[in-house]
Amino acid sequence: MENIYNVFNKQATISIPHSLNKIFPFTDKPIIVCIGSDLAIGDSLGPLIGTKIFNELTKLGFFVYGTLSNTITAKEVKYLNEYIKKTHPNQKVLAIDAAVGKEGDIGSIKLKDKGIYPGSGTDKKLDLIGDASIIGIVSEKSIFNYSLFNLTRLNLIYNMSNIIADSLITFAKTYSDYSSVKKYII
Repeated sequence: MENIYNVFNKQATISIPHSLNKIFPFTDKPIIVCIGSDLAIGDSLGPLIGTKIFNELTKLGFFVYGTLSNTITAKEVKYLNEYIKKTHPNQKVLAIDAAVGKEGDIGSIKLKDKGIYPGSGTDKKLDLIGDASIIGIVSEKSIFNYSLFNLTRLNLIYNMSNIIADSLITFAKTYSDYSSVKKYII
């Protein structure tokens, strides 16, 4: 399954949580991993989202890795995978990252029911992370990908991060609402 939302689509913040609920049933609260670096604007999508959701989601019992102050870069994914397997056995992972794509795809937010290979846009061969993923297409794929990440418009990253962060907060709140109702049903 792959759902695609445009950064200018006002319905994205409603549709993304709904799609996430289908991927992660209420018994599978995912670990959220926000991948990227604060050293390049185009690569800062993940850590920016992590920073925006960290306080709210940890209050709701979610684990969030990757913020602007504690980034998880593509090179660190191997070690994070090992850590998650030890500290959160059998929990699903939602990976979030910036990506490159076709020129017409810039501004697209893609939600997939499979993990991602961070760094693949810059031809890195790194480990898979996640059982599901959200990627934001921030730049056109080119042989100059790294320099394009530095030329990405901050406004695009900011708008994408708002949509994804708001969607994740809505998604997380459905878990706590469900848990509250479940107490009274049993």
